[in-house]
Amino acid sequence: MSHTPPRRYWLTGASNGIGAALAEEILKAGAHLAVSSRSLAPLKALSERYPGQVLVLAGDLTNGQRVREIGEQIALEWGSLDTIILNAGTCEYVETHQFDASIIEHIVRTNLLVSSYCIEAARPLLRAGTAPHLVGMASSVTWLPLPWAESYGNSKAGLHHLFESLRSEVAPENIEMTVVSPGLIDMPLSNRISEYLDWSADDAARYLFDMLKHRPLELPLPELLMPVLWPLSPLLDQTGLAIDERASIPPIEDLP
Repeated sequence: MSHTPPRRYWLTGASNGIGAALAEEILKAGAHLAVSSRSLAPLKALSERYPGQVLVLAGDLTNGQRVREIGEQIALEWGSLDTIILNAGTCEYVETHQFDASIIEHIVRTNLLVSSYCIEAARPLLRAGTAPHLVGMASSVTWLPLPWAESYGNSKAGLHHLFESLRSEVAPENIEMTVVSPGLIDMPLSNRISEYLDWSADDAARYLFDMLKHRPLELPLPELLMPVLWPLSPLLDQTGLAIDERASIPPIEDLP
């Protein structure tokens, strides 16, 4: 009787938010999972809860050399990769009256270049994998500019374009691609408007993991976005924050 080996995933941005919730869903399904994040402690805790299933590959993914090392380690441990989910990212606000290009540089590097580094490292591993699947976490903010989020929106729009352009290139290698736009579930702004969100990160992760099995070309979740956008303007007025002020919320890493 033949035994199907467990599917092998690489998930970036696995320490919190949708990333952490997705990691749980993948591991509960019995798959093997390589997890990457700057934060080591949550990854170690995950490996302790799922012994023998987790490959901890922490590090700063904005460092291209570190990403290449991670790819080499996956090759050494597994020899191939079946699915990669590019979820790592960050969000910071830009103050209009004191426009700081260094913030945009940082966000674009974290949200766009990191995915490029990971794709480069993962592509040969996916070629050797079973029914390979490349998943990129873009954002619904690509479709509608939001206050303070210039850098985040620009980086996610670039990410979306990268995935769509890459689709035809990887098709001859039998690598399927899905672009996910999960709305505002884990954006810093959402803590001001959480009463409008019906789904938690856990709920969204369960839905995404189930839908990814069908490998759609694109998986937008507008139902998670529109209830937020309609009341957004009056809500900003209620908070007392001017649009040209940077919010006091600190940067949040590993966002979708």
